Amino acid sequence: MTTTILWFRRDLRLADNPALLKALQTAERVVPLFIFAPEEEAGWKPGAASRWWLRHSLAALDESLRQAGSRLLIRRGPSLDALRQVGLETGAGQIYWNRLYEPAAVARDQAIKHALRADGLRVESFNSALLREPWQVTRGKGEPYKVFTPYWNTLRRQGLSEPPLPAPAALPPLPPALHSLSLDSLALLPTIPWDGGLRQAWRPGESAAMARLEAFIGEALTGYAQDRDRPGHPGTSGLSPHLHFGEIGPRQIVQALQAREEQAGGAECHLRQLAWREFAHHLLFHFPHTPESPLDRRFQHFPWNEADHDTLRAWQQGRTGIPLVDAGMRELWQTGWMHNRVRMVAASFLVKNLRVHWLEGARWFWDTLVDANLANNTLGWQWVAGCGADAAPYFRVFNPVLQGERFDPSGDYVRRWVPELARLPCPAIHQPWAAPAALLESVGVRLGVDYPKPVADLKTSREQALAAYRGLPKTV
Repeated sequence: MTTTILWFRRDLRLADNPALLKALQTAERVVPLFIFAPEEEAGWKPGAASRWWLRHSLAALDESLRQAGSRLLIRRGPSLDALRQVGLETGAGQIYWNRLYEPAAVARDQAIKHALRADGLRVESFNSALLREPWQVTRGKGEPYKVFTPYWNTLRRQGLSEPPLPAPAALPPLPPALHSLSLDSLALLPTIPWDGGLRQAWRPGESAAMARLEAFIGEALTGYAQDRDRPGHPGTSGLSPHLHFGEIGPRQIVQALQAREEQAGGAECHLRQLAWREFAHHLLFHFPHTPESPLDRRFQHFPWNEADHDTLRAWQQGRTGIPLVDAGMRELWQTGWMHNRVRMVAASFLVKNLRVHWLEGARWFWDTLVDANLANNTLGWQWVAGCGADAAPYFRVFNPVLQGERFDPSGDYVRRWVPELARLPCPAIHQPWAAPAALLESVGVRLGVDYPKPVADLKTSREQALAAYRGLPKTV
């Protein structure tokens, strides 16, 4: 009996899974295998929120496999050792997987592919995560893009409508004696149960991803272009963690969007957001140093402030005294997610008003976001800091008061996540330090007691940030 090992990584679905389809086409038996090897992700091991999601996503995948007649085999790394061992146990002659694009994963996969082929195995990898591989969208001489708009134009010209692959109706069973570790043995869930908010907000897994896509298209797509910037309104898709873990693929989303011609404006806007994700992976692949170092090397000389522990902790806990920033950071801690508009505002406050190194923020997001993705995280933080692709540091010192008044005009978002300010009217809720003392007293808000005073003056800190940017060398 010909046997193929299907190595699941962050492609935790059965539909639109090219490695799975190829395995079924070329072998009589397929061994679905997940290897837990976080140490192989170098300095970016999965954070606590990602581990929580992974635990539930693997359970959902195993259930889907069982419904199709198979089951998920779980082993611990090193990955090469695990693949060889499962190969010996099953007599597999082929090993297939879908590609990853993080620098550590690329280097590991290349080494594993070389070693397994030297063992005499057939090894192939496929693209399940992106519309186009990072090396397929390039400038005229094959050079990578650093600006989004020309990248997006080229991506559009190449086409976005490749149809997704169907899920298999059935899978061949695995021998009962083939041993698998239990999910609980991976210790992915917290020992102290802080995850109640995550359990309330999310349902990992392929079926949940498809349900969320259908709900988004049915309920929010028409107004997406306008509503996606309103943090107090359910106007976003919420698909980012499902995409990161591969519970849904971008081709599936594109197909669903293109089928709704009557909602063309929202569909086009969401396609552009998918393209930003593609752009992030493009940059990470071509500039693998960027998770730790600036793309714009002039920023190696930027005068960051030493991260004051108390101030950094105030930002992490949502106790900065800046209501929109605090609302976002508390949403993040409670749900493992933060509205994208507020992510930009909270990040800008940290790196520009406080001038704390962007890596401090990137590492905090990495640990607390359920959609923590190295490509997106790197692009986002370097974009806000001004040291990455498509950056314009002078024009992106977000004013959290103005952002709040514009995108949370009724204050609903702040009232939800900063309930101690809930009785304040607008616009005072976005800058309570400027409210009359009588008003604060009437609603029971004592600054510095019930709610913190701002840890930084917005005007002064903005001027200091701009002065620091002007002091950068013209070239390196």
